[in-house]
Amino acid sequence: MSLAAATRDAVDAQPVVYAALEAAIANYTAVARYLDVDGDTEAVATALRRYASELEASASDAPDRTVRVQMQSGLEPGVDPAEALLVVGETALGTGEGRGTHTAIIVTGDVDGSTLAVALAALFIQDIEPVAAAGTGDVVSLVVDRLEGANAVRAVERSLETV
Repeated sequence: MSLAAATRDAVDAQPVVYAALEAAIANYTAVARYLDVDGDTEAVATALRRYASELEASASDAPDRTVRVQMQSGLEPGVDPAEALLVVGETALGTGEGRGTHTAIIVTGDVDGSTLAVALAALFIQDIEPVAAAGTGDVVSLVVDRLEGANAVRAVERSLETV
């Protein structure tokens, strides 16, 4: 395996490093020292620069996304799965009696797996623990404690400005 391929594999195994390269905010020499790649630090840094320029070019080719973020409060577990807003495994969350202790953050529009990943990361940064999260081709739903709903909406909205 070439040094460039080994460097790419090492970056791809580290989502934080990948994101830093894609955002063009990485110190290539520091990342080269951090990664477990056999090779000269400067050669690894050069491979990182090349990979970062490819990531930056592919990100600039991505189409603009249009998303809508909504909040629905009063969710509770144990509702009929046919009437649930979100079903994950055996847990069905829905409005039921409307007195539930959870809030759903619903993202619609041009969404995909990266939308879910970014939204979850935003909640993590704000120290908001999701109760459940799921995504389909056109909807991403995250369920949080009802008292965290407004903060969760703001965090998700801010984070999706960059996706």
